[in-house]
Amino acid sequence: MLFPGNSNQQYAAACILFELKWKHSIVPNMAYMENMYSISRRILERTRAKLSKLGVIEHISYLNSRYHGQSGWKLSTRFSSTLRRLAQYFENWSHDKDTGNCEKEKLLIELL
Repeated sequence: MLFPGNSNQQYAAACILFELKWKHSIVPNMAYMENMYSISRRILERTRAKLSKLGVIEHISYLNSRYHGQSGWKLSTRFSSTLRRLAQYFENWSHDKDTGNCEKEKLLIELL
């Protein structure tokens, strides 16, 4: 779903996500995954960057006081909380029958 048409990146994403899940802590470096799972550095870094941009994983800096000087990668909670908020927003929007909004939405449809 996240990497349509690119099975190498799909495989790399699965490896990254499962490794971060199984570690139960911050992973300082993902370079060991290259040899462990036979993934090229380019595919691994591109996949990591996309997962990071989507908010699925996040980088922890050593300056972050919450993690006491540790640095590395971990699974993020932003992605799941954003999806929950989006679902709640859509639920509220679908029940909103305000006539003022209806007129605005019809104008928007005409513009598109």
